[in-house]
Amino acid sequence: MDYPIPANPQEIVELKQKPVSEELIATAIAGVVQIARSKGQTLEDLRAEVLADDSLLDRDSRRWLSDIVAQAWQTLP
Repeated sequence: MDYPIPANPQEIVELKQKPVSEELIATAIAGVVQIARSKGQTLEDLRAEVLADDSLLDRDSRRWLSDIVAQAWQTLP
């Protein structure tokens, strides 16, 4: 990967300065998973956050993203 996995929320915010690509999105998701784990969250906690209603994504998109986050959780060391 060209981007290091973010270790804190500020590093994730800094990714906004980069051009959007599949690799950047994968890096952000990996960072979110790593940060959640470091905070002692479970996969269920993280999925609940992703599935929470917001104005950015519709319900189907949140479900799809939740599944991607779960795959990342299970794949990352």
